[in-house]
Amino acid sequence: MGVMRDGQARSVPAARVQRGVTRLPGWFVEHPHGGRRVQADQTTIHTRRLRTVRTFSPKDSDITRRWHVIDASDVVLGRLASHVAVLLRGKHKPIFAPHVDTGDFVIVVNASKVALSGSKLEQKHAYRHSGYPGGLRAVSYASLMAASPERAVEKAVRGMLPKNALGRKTLRKLKVYAGPDHPHQAQQPQPYQITQIEQ
Repeated sequence: MGVMRDGQARSVPAARVQRGVTRLPGWFVEHPHGGRRVQADQTTIHTRRLRTVRTFSPKDSDITRRWHVIDASDVVLGRLASHVAVLLRGKHKPIFAPHVDTGDFVIVVNASKVALSGSKLEQKHAYRHSGYPGGLRAVSYASLMAASPERAVEKAVRGMLPKNALGRKTLRKLKVYAGPDHPHQAQQPQPYQITQIEQ
């Protein structure tokens, strides 16, 4: 702590400062955090309030998984993927924790009718690599949507999930189908509406 006397800064002897209590007769003491100057013959005690915040970690009994079905007809691919990623991770729930899978199951139907804005259908490419030198493969989204529209949706959602074991586990709750039908009626999925701007 700096000590002011006659306009000069002087250090406080170690023997006079014990556990935050300063006693210096006749000198002015400057508060370390810009507080007011006090007469040094007064006893100044510096206290600090300790605040502890416990990290919430949801248990299995706290997690309730629901099933959602989303109609991808005329929905932009990126907007669809962002909503699906939120539902899969559980970020719409108050018990969300980034290290625990608290998300729901998501069913996407009519994946073949998903929309791509601009000229992405012809110019955008999906890439994959075999792992060997020169093993890079590229396919246009026009070809990908014609051959396997499910892969296009899964690839977009995968890019919005964590790149680790938790993200791979979360992606297994996604069910994508090119047509309007799905085999999950027993789970009683609830329709999920995506509000979007008209394209």
